[in-house]
Amino acid sequence: MSGMGEAPNAGLLIVGADLVGAGQGDLLMRDGVFVDPSEAGADVERIDADGLVALPGLVDLHTHLREPGREDAETIATGTLAAARGGYTAVLAMANTDPVTDTAEAAEHIWALGRRDGAAEVVPVGAVSKGLQGSELAELGLMARSAATVRVFSDDGVCVTDARLMRRALEYVRAFDGVIAQHAQDPRLAGADACCHEGELSGRLGLPGWPPAAESTIVARDAELAALTGSRTHVCHVSTADTVDVLRWAHRRGIAITAEVTPHHLMLTTSELTGYDPIYKVNPPLRPDEHVAALREALADGTIAAVGTDHAPHARHDKQHAFIDAAPGMIGLETALAVLIETMVKPGRLDWAGVAERMSYEPARIARLPHQGRPLTIGEPANVVLVDPQARATVDAATSASLARNNPWHSRELPDPVAATIWRGRISYRRGGS
Repeated sequence: MSGMGEAPNAGLLIVGADLVGAGQGDLLMRDGVFVDPSEAGADVERIDADGLVALPGLVDLHTHLREPGREDAETIATGTLAAARGGYTAVLAMANTDPVTDTAEAAEHIWALGRRDGAAEVVPVGAVSKGLQGSELAELGLMARSAATVRVFSDDGVCVTDARLMRRALEYVRAFDGVIAQHAQDPRLAGADACCHEGELSGRLGLPGWPPAAESTIVARDAELAALTGSRTHVCHVSTADTVDVLRWAHRRGIAITAEVTPHHLMLTTSELTGYDPIYKVNPPLRPDEHVAALREALADGTIAAVGTDHAPHARHDKQHAFIDAAPGMIGLETALAVLIETMVKPGRLDWAGVAERMSYEPARIARLPHQGRPLTIGEPANVVLVDPQARATVDAATSASLARNNPWHSRELPDPVAATIWRGRISYRRGGS
């Protein structure tokens, strides 16, 4: 994928797309930006987009690319190709790599690998604490001032439980408009082995339970700390109705707190766990129907601002164990838009403008990405996904661009929406090839 960011001089013309809110029209891209379609020459490459919806390229706030350290599960090249197939033009690469992204040098290394190998923009997420140990702040300022320009910091997978350390981190990132993204899990309420929503089912299956309060109490504490410091905090992978209530309370107070929800928490429930299939082990766990309903409502009304995939690829030898021993996580970049269409668009909870808001504009705003989540207008960066609203297909895990096969949607029929993805004016994915 070397040179993916370089746009062809002749340009690329999308003809007859549904431009959300502006009717049918054309989009011409040259040198990575949108230009006047009337300037298209005879040698321009054309895409017939009749019947397709044009949206700004999607942005994922929460991707695990595993490189460096676990290239057997995923690499930047394979993970970003999966992203492009899913309509993404930017992904934020979480810090729990090996070594941890807790220094400017580590952040710049991932950023450089993304520029070399990526089929989408790779934006490093910096660790909050050194080694994700929760005891000493990582190089927040140096990462922010590095070539990688880190603005999002997270110990994702490990909650920053020390309130004093969390306060210091919030105070530190305020100076450069950064944000602390929290994996909300109180380890005293939901221990490291917790893997099932606490309730009748966890007792019946004999699986360690995770009560909703383990999430919502951390979110409430962090909201108070954000108010105290005048800084920004973000909640990773919200999974409970209780957390939705806390977010609404915080928003009424004007606190700068945002949140994301994963596609799997919007669609899958605890009913999947009855067969002990480790593919459905995630962190936080799947929840009962009433929580899923609350998450959908919160995403629709903007209480939850964004969709974040928590794309978590694992090698087979890490996932194929007894449920309690298996690594938690699912892959999701290629199917995120499909699940959102199934759960939110088809039932009328979101229109296409709402999809653009939750999957492009808001994630880019939260991460402070200047070249993503921009309107499809002249002079703006040419990042586009062309969506086929009618296409459907049966998901086949074996055909994924990701190296991993821990795909919870295997054999399910879902929308197959992405006809093409264009990043910086060049096709990064096109259904059926070039």
